[in-house]
Amino acid sequence: MFQRNYETVFILTPVLSDVQMKDTVDKFVNLLKEQGADLINVENWGLKKMAYPIEKKTTGFYVLVEFKADPTLISKFEVELRRDEKVMRFLTTVLDKHGIAYAERRRKGEFNKKSETKEEAAK
Repeated sequence: MFQRNYETVFILTPVLSDVQMKDTVDKFVNLLKEQGADLINVENWGLKKMAYPIEKKTTGFYVLVEFKADPTLISKFEVELRRDEKVMRFLTTVLDKHGIAYAERRRKGEFNKKSETKEEAAK
C-alpha cells in the first residue's frame, strides 16, 4: 500500500466546550486510525481569532493533524469533515520532502520564538 504524508488543519466552531472539542478531534483521529493511517502528530492550537468571519463567528478552535495514509483515504476523511457541522473549515495538503522536514523542525520547537527570547533575556 502506497502512503503519502498529509497535513490537515481544521477549524471547529467556538461554541463547543473543551470536552466537546476534544471528542470531535478524537472522532477524526480515530477515523484515520480505523482506515489504516499512521498518525504522526496532533496539535491543538486552541481558540484563535480568524482573519474574517465564518458563519458569523470570528474565532474558532484550530487543530492540526499530521499523518501518513493511502491517497484513497483522503476523500473519505474529507467527506466526514464536511458532514460534521462542528467543522467550519478544513484544508488537507500533501507534504513534499521540504514540508516533511519543516514539520519535523516545527515539532522539535525550532520556530518557537517565545522560548528564544526568554533564553536571550536569561543571558
